Amino acid sequence: MENRRNFIKTTTAMGAGLFGPFTSPNAQPAHPAANLKTRTLGIGKNKIEVSSLGLGCMGMSYHRSFIPEKKYMISLIHKALDMGVTFFDTAEAYGPYRNEELVGEALGARRKDIVLCTKFGFNIQDGKLAGTNSDPQHIRQVVEQSLKRLKTDYIDLLYQHRVDPNVPIEDVAGTVKDLIYEGKVKHFGMSEANSETIRKAHVVQPLTALQSEYSLMTRQPEKDVVKTCEELGIGFVPYSPLSRGFLSGYITEHTKYNPANDNRPSLPRYQPEAIKANWVMIDTLTTFGNQRGLSAAQVALAWLMAQKPWIVPIPGTTKLAHLQENLWAMDYQFTPQELTQLTADLNKITIVGDRYTGQSAQQVNK
Repeated sequence: MENRRNFIKTTTAMGAGLFGPFTSPNAQPAHPAANLKTRTLGIGKNKIEVSSLGLGCMGMSYHRSFIPEKKYMISLIHKALDMGVTFFDTAEAYGPYRNEELVGEALGARRKDIVLCTKFGFNIQDGKLAGTNSDPQHIRQVVEQSLKRLKTDYIDLLYQHRVDPNVPIEDVAGTVKDLIYEGKVKHFGMSEANSETIRKAHVVQPLTALQSEYSLMTRQPEKDVVKTCEELGIGFVPYSPLSRGFLSGYITEHTKYNPANDNRPSLPRYQPEAIKANWVMIDTLTTFGNQRGLSAAQVALAWLMAQKPWIVPIPGTTKLAHLQENLWAMDYQFTPQELTQLTADLNKITIVGDRYTGQSAQQVNK
């Protein structure tokens, strides 16, 4: 528990030798766009090059207890652009709608410099999600509305947010293929799909990326879909790579959530007893990071990126300091011995608490 107390009481000391000094909001960006590392999602004509870490924008307006003032989130997106981030993720479901509007307003004249991702796949009634809907006509309606909110005439990467059991995946892929032909969409992706569904869709319209939850707290994708993506040449985009903030070490059993705008109070993994039981993960990451000038979050992100060169995490944040911290994670290169030993230590940890329950659990791995 000593590591835990030390982690909470102290801020991370970033060594100038490895990462360079921390920059103030008014300083020049530590990562000019020309120098930020990139990765490739997909292969052939379906590939896109993106920054090695993207920015998940959901928490700027949805599902994270508070909604910051819009002007500060626009400023944060601008800072991300200045730092070289080229991969931005949103969805009509986030808000709903508010997040797409925020991202569209923030990007402005820089739209052509980035890869913009959004998603379809839900019914939205009275401002709430009301089950899945990937009917072809509905997909087209969502795309038209998203284009307006995002203030753009094309979507770089369009994901099916959740698989709809009532619509054959071949019909979904065919609709996106038509949208690609029409120039409204550039690339096709799916989220939380299983290997069988991915293969069926890929035959009709090759996927560029799969976006699913993957982190040191959620490693199920390693069992099947990561292997499928490697076989088919599909990139993998982990959402919640810091497990909704837990792997940062800032969430404890005393953390208070606003259930009106946060899904974590309903998730077993974020209950006080589960947090205490899972703190061994933070201890392990902090022990490794303390010797190398890394925070727990940086170790977690660096480990994820070390698994495959076509894995591009999209951690979300509402704070400039955390954005910079996350981006610095891509600079750390494990030695083979370090990666083997850390992975062995992590493999010994049994995670307490499911990641989803109820309807949310029924909509993943489909």
